[in-house]
Amino acid sequence: MKRMPQPIPYQGSKRNIAAQILSILPSDIDTLIEPFAGSATVSIRAAYAGAAQFFHFNDLNSPLMDLLNLIVNEPDRIATDYERLWHQQLGRERDFYDEVRVRFNAASRPDLLLYLLARCVKASVRYNTEGEFNQSPDNRRKGRRPQSMREDIFAVSRLLKGRTRITSCDFTSTIGILNPSTDLLYMDPPYQGTSGGRDSRYCSGVDLAALIGFLKELNARDAMFVLSYDGRKGSKAYGRMLPVELNLVHVIIEAGRSTQSTLLGRRDVTFESLYLSAPLIERIDSASEKIEKLARWKSSSMQLELTLE
Repeated sequence: MKRMPQPIPYQGSKRNIAAQILSILPSDIDTLIEPFAGSATVSIRAAYAGAAQFFHFNDLNSPLMDLLNLIVNEPDRIATDYERLWHQQLGRERDFYDEVRVRFNAASRPDLLLYLLARCVKASVRYNTEGEFNQSPDNRRKGRRPQSMREDIFAVSRLLKGRTRITSCDFTSTIGILNPSTDLLYMDPPYQGTSGGRDSRYCSGVDLAALIGFLKELNARDAMFVLSYDGRKGSKAYGRMLPVELNLVHVIIEAGRSTQSTLLGRRDVTFESLYLSAPLIERIDSASEKIEKLARWKSSSMQLELTLE
């Protein structure tokens, strides 16, 4: 499959493993719901592959959802706004970035956010304790060229326009639109240890107890869901395992070498955790070799790990 369009550069997105995630999902999803949408990488890939009919993006980061809304529904407007900012920076890139960051923190405009994401270090969002965007620019580059950005914006719009709903609410609100028999939730919440510090990666963290309570409610409704949550880099594990009583199948996906490790001259490989709900396992095509492997684990009452190649 060719490179997926993705106008929003976002460290921590599932771009490298989106195809692997989709490979274990049923082929007849009605609505793919992302309660923690971020840059909506998995949904964009699913739309390209025809894996779902409709999509629902939700995230507490309102400017990010406003940006996605413009990309989907008003592609020419956001592409033109980005192009204008890109040209305005020329010759004074560092000072202009700092000015845009101040303006964004005051007004939360989505076009300013797109420019910051295109210019900031390693596409790595950081917020201070006041919730302000505070990442520095990558002074070696000017950000993505306007024509390339425009092409990806319009490509995403063609995939999603007319079949996507976008909201900015608490993640638990998405259960109200869920049809357990036809819909699937893909959840990629802030990982444990990435929120609440001096320079958080997300504008808001997620309480682990609240997340577990939400998963229990989804189980009570026999909902199909996939949860990306924590993992490990090299020999270092991040976060606690989810409770065994949730009855989830734990799948490990190799996500490649860590960008941060590469920059530091190390060769640490990152592994992502996926948790699959029991109703999802019931729906997966048993003819698939990978899913047959999953089915063999299903009868155990313990939390299980399976490497998905």
